[in-house]
Amino acid sequence: MFKAVIGAEKLKDSVESISALVDEAKFRITPDGISVKAVDPANVAMVSFELSKDAFDSFEASEGELGIDLAKLSSIMDMADKTDNIELELDENTHKLVIQMRGLSYTMSLLDPSSIRKEPKVPTLDLPVRIVIRGEDIKRAVKAAEKVSDYMYMGANGDIFFMEAEGDTDKVRVEMAKDQLIDMSSGDARSLFSLDYLTDISKVAGKAPEVTIDIGKDYPLKLKIKIADGHGEVSYMLAPRVETE
Repeated sequence: MFKAVIGAEKLKDSVESISALVDEAKFRITPDGISVKAVDPANVAMVSFELSKDAFDSFEASEGELGIDLAKLSSIMDMADKTDNIELELDENTHKLVIQMRGLSYTMSLLDPSSIRKEPKVPTLDLPVRIVIRGEDIKRAVKAAEKVSDYMYMGANGDIFFMEAEGDTDKVRVEMAKDQLIDMSSGDARSLFSLDYLTDISKVAGKAPEVTIDIGKDYPLKLKIKIADGHGEVSYMLAPRVETE
């Protein structure tokens, strides 16, 4: 059983945060809310998503799984205005999701959850440097890096957080001191990441007032943001590109 009402903007942001990495996902439904864990097809990046029942105007659910085509759901959500309320209900006879908004009603077929890639195990990483930064600053740095390379370094030298990219002829570097950030635990770190992934992630992170980033030396990046007025959280883990001598 699943029946819920949620604001359109919260649902759009939720779908966008997961579809930054995957096209389909297994949504775990419990009486306390919804969660998703998924890894991209290349096994380079992982997304963990949680949305509490408190994010919804109303929420009734029993334990279950829904296999959802995110591109299809996203295209349906394009029909909604920001101020709309979205009603979601699982039709248990047809096992389809009924989505209603302002007089429109969509009946969306669901995917077989067993056909979707197995949920990844999220590794526990104790990374030495933590940065809390404005989302718009991450988005700006990624946009600048895209102009010169396909990869971007992210790291820290003591109290300085930096993001830089170097191409065949050009280079871009963004530096932010501890007092220019929301918060920072100082240290030394430097890892290289694919801008293909960082670009997609930064589109989501760019909307957030604050983004928490954990980094190390040639270690995966962990990036975490709050969504749905603090009632939801999405975190990404991105494997580094390890340079060979």
